[in-house]
Amino acid sequence: MKHTVLAAAGGTLLLAATTVAGATSAGAAASGNAMTHRSAHTCAAPKAGSASCTALVRVDKAGKPAASGTPSGYGPADIQAAYQLGGGSGQTVAIVDAYNDPTAEADLGVYRAQFGLPACTTANGCFKKVSQTGSTTSLPQTNAGWATEISLDLDMVSAACPGCHILLVEAKSATNANLATAVNYAASVAGVVAISNSYGGSDTTESSAYNHPGIAITASTGDSGYGIESPASYPHVIAVGGTSLTKSGSSYSEKAWSGAGSGCSTINPKPAWQTSATKCSGKANADVSAVADPNTGVAVYDSTRYQGASGWQVYGGTSASSPIIASAYALGGNHGYSYPAQYTWSQTSSLHDVTSGSNGTCSTTVWCTAGTGWDGPTGLGTPNGVGAF
Repeated sequence: MKHTVLAAAGGTLLLAATTVAGATSAGAAASGNAMTHRSAHTCAAPKAGSASCTALVRVDKAGKPAASGTPSGYGPADIQAAYQLGGGSGQTVAIVDAYNDPTAEADLGVYRAQFGLPACTTANGCFKKVSQTGSTTSLPQTNAGWATEISLDLDMVSAACPGCHILLVEAKSATNANLATAVNYAASVAGVVAISNSYGGSDTTESSAYNHPGIAITASTGDSGYGIESPASYPHVIAVGGTSLTKSGSSYSEKAWSGAGSGCSTINPKPAWQTSATKCSGKANADVSAVADPNTGVAVYDSTRYQGASGWQVYGGTSASSPIIASAYALGGNHGYSYPAQYTWSQTSSLHDVTSGSNGTCSTTVWCTAGTGWDGPTGLGTPNGVGAF
């Protein structure tokens, strides 16, 4: 898939190696040289009954996060141009993550100032950080790995919808129960129109916490290639897959990212709006997608020192794509649908169809190989404005 657009204004490290074509510095022209970067998960693998964040950071030769004093990777102008997003008028996107990021607001300020985005602070009413029960003072313990995830999420909402308000809800821990409590709280806050969840674990039965009619609830499909994760596998959650996004001049092209999760739930039923194209009897992942490959990754600012690193870094993982898609839903509105995914499945012509790339080997080709129409790694496609959201 190729689309041409006008440029817009404005734990233990788990190592992986992936391939990139044309990763760029923030706001810079694309490189035509293919290159390979190593990347690493910033959160520990999930234990039973818990989830792991799906953030991937580029690492140096020593396996440590590669940080610098200036941004590289795609910035807001790239996200807005590639997906025809941007704007916003005070819609609230909630971000649910585990543990506390003590520098979340300050880091968000650095990111937005760097790219000329309007300030989003507690003082001006744009940003709010709370615990899973809504407390602004009794917050969870700090976890540096999850703090990187939080920075990634906040920066991606800022990139895709700079006029959106952001509610950060920090779960006490990464257990499924605490994360569900945080989602329930986020859904109870007036004005929240989308909730992004950049984490996943083994396929489990849907919790009622993720079923809130009228609110777009997105979740990452995972970073380990073909295979199913929850909460993305829940029938009332919008499963967000991942792509490799390459820029050449004013054109962007995408293919399925090799790490994007996909597959069919054997536990959760198929939602009424998913068609026979999935060839799944249960919930199919993904519904839609956005950039996730750390080799064509995004610029993130994080000052909570992790593995000895802080500052500007390059991130990927379906952790990046989930908040981008949540922001698209915030910009698009729910069009009167109780479940926004139903609208998206009826508006496939308003998406960029991703037709190449694969995330592994599977018994039914469409579950792991991109092609015309729906496929597992990229779902129905990526945003082309907000017509499908």
